[in-house]
Amino acid sequence: MFKRILAAVLLLTVFGCGRQKSKPMLEYMPNMAHSPAVKAQERKMFLPVAGTVSRGWEAYPYEIGDTLKAAAELTNPLPMTQDVLEAGRKSFNTFCIVCHGAKGDGKGYIVPKFPQPPSLLTERVGNWPDGRIFHVISRGQQTMPNYVFQLEPAQRWAVVNYVRVLQRAAHPTAADLDLMKKLGVDFSEDEPDTSAPREWPER
Repeated sequence: MFKRILAAVLLLTVFGCGRQKSKPMLEYMPNMAHSPAVKAQERKMFLPVAGTVSRGWEAYPYEIGDTLKAAAELTNPLPMTQDVLEAGRKSFNTFCIVCHGAKGDGKGYIVPKFPQPPSLLTERVGNWPDGRIFHVISRGQQTMPNYVFQLEPAQRWAVVNYVRVLQRAAHPTAADLDLMKKLGVDFSEDEPDTSAPREWPER
């Protein structure tokens, strides 16, 4: 009996030491080695129910050509408070400063290599309703992309309020100058160094 077992082991050893094949051997108990998990950005098996929106997502009903309609119908819901302006400043310095500059004058990081973007301090833009500025941020304009996915509605409105502050700072009254001095407001702190456009200011 022992000789038979030994002979069987030797035969298995001989056959097991044959040449290596590229074809995979029989798998048993793979323990989820080949996971069927859904990968990022992969289509789901089922389509969502009609009318489904992402959690926390607010649909924006205006198209890129609805500028005047949006300007007339949209109303800024945010007050001009310190917290709102600080939030607007943070978003502006993250997404807008690269083109429009720290002061909104169009002297951003891209100026040395690209045509200068439009200034936000002109009388024309200053006369725009808040809703129009919000619409431009949401849908873009000419070569400017939209920021509807980067900024939530409240963040976009905060940017609108901050743009109003930049406009007022560019054309201040005597009372504005006194208030800026009292509050210690200095927009030059955010101003980019256009000689080295890759260096970002601290926020």
